[in-house]
Order: sequence, then C-alpha cells, then structure tokens
Amino acid sequence: MAQLMAPDRREVEDIVRSVLGKHFGMPAAASAPTARNPLVVNISARHVHLTQEHVEILFGKGAQLEPQKWLYQDGYYAAKQTVAVIGPRRRMLPEVRVLGPCRSASQVELAFTDGISLGLDLPVRISGDVKGTAGCVLMGPKGVVELEEGVIRAMRHVHMGPSDLAHYGVKNGDALHLRVVSPACTTTLEDVIVRADPTVKLEVHLDTDEGNAIDLEHATSVELTVPHGCACKH
Repeated sequence: MAQLMAPDRREVEDIVRSVLGKHFGMPAAASAPTARNPLVVNISARHVHLTQEHVEILFGKGAQLEPQKWLYQDGYYAAKQTVAVIGPRRRMLPEVRVLGPCRSASQVELAFTDGISLGLDLPVRISGDVKGTAGCVLMGPKGVVELEEGVIRAMRHVHMGPSDLAHYGVKNGDALHLRVVSPACTTTLEDVIVRADPTVKLEVHLDTDEGNAIDLEHATSVELTVPHGCACKH
C-alpha cells in the first residue's frame, strides 16, 4: 500500500487567497475546499460478496458474517468466513474470503490469473455490473450455491468523496490515470474509473495481478492525473 501526501499548487493558492482576504477584505469563499483524505492505493485480492440468503445456505440457518479485519473504507470488513469457488470441469479456488456487509446480490471478484485457473473468461466490469457474465458454484461448510452469473474481474477504480471530486475536477464514471513510481517498475495505469460516494475516503483499488505487475508494495509515490494533463500529486 502506498500512502503519500504533499501540498499542491491549488492548496498553496487557497492559502494565499485566505491570507489576502484577511488583510485586504478579499472574499475567500471562492476557493475550493481542500480538506481531503490522502491518496491510498490498495490491492483488492480475490473475494466474494454474498446476500444474507446465501450466507445462511453456505454457513447454516441464522448465520451472520463475522468481521475478521476492518478495511480502509468505514463499515466494510473481511469476514472470518471463506468459501470455495468452483469453475468448469471442477477447477476450484479454496478459501476465498467473503467481504461484508451483505449485499443485495452475490458476486465474485477475481484476478485474470484466477480466471485462467478456473477455466473462466472473466469480463472487466464495475462492481455490480454482472449481466451476461460467467457463473460458478460456491461451496461452504453447510451448503452449496450455484450462481448463474456474477463472476467478474473488477475494473480498476478510485473511490472519491465530494471534496475529492472537486479537487480533481471529475465526476462519477470519469477515467483518470494512476502513475506509480517504484524502484523496479515505474508505471502509469490508464482508465481508473471514478466511483463517487459522499461517505467514502479517497482510495484506488487494483486487483492482485495489477498490483504485483507494478510492484505496488515497494512504491515510493503515487499520483492521479486527468487525461488532459492536469496533475495532482499526493
């Protein structure tokens, strides 16, 4: 995980406006809000989202997901429970972590190499967009669930709150570039999709293959840029 933050030009300009406003009566209200979270880039390893109905089928009647580790986004967690994900010809990924809380539809998010292992052709989709995708079988200690669709490779994306959207000048669904500087592999990933929500903290999610390919673990800096060239460093 890379977590870096440094002042940028916009922040300096806002400070200057504030000082001028105090001394010369100039309005400071026009400046954009600058209270933002630092840019965090995390690897989202293979995982499963379940409905409450499927939790009870897989783990027993009345079962509830139990938090094992809280994630960066408030209210979300890796559960103690895991399931086996079974693809065609009985190829299997054992002990795939379930993430909570429960959702309205079950979904499996895997990396490209996971799809190869299972014999599945995984489309790259935003979470929740599963129409026409491959299905699989989920096996828990108490039962089995067969998903007709819902297995995807999650599109790389960045979670943004209102102040982050204002800072970068983007809206939900826009695409940014992510530049990652590391000793062995400095790389720019394109098409990082903005996912806006008023309750989230600024965070980029990559899958395991992407994170390993760019040596994210040893990154020394990360930077989000908009395609037309305006850069905001953290």
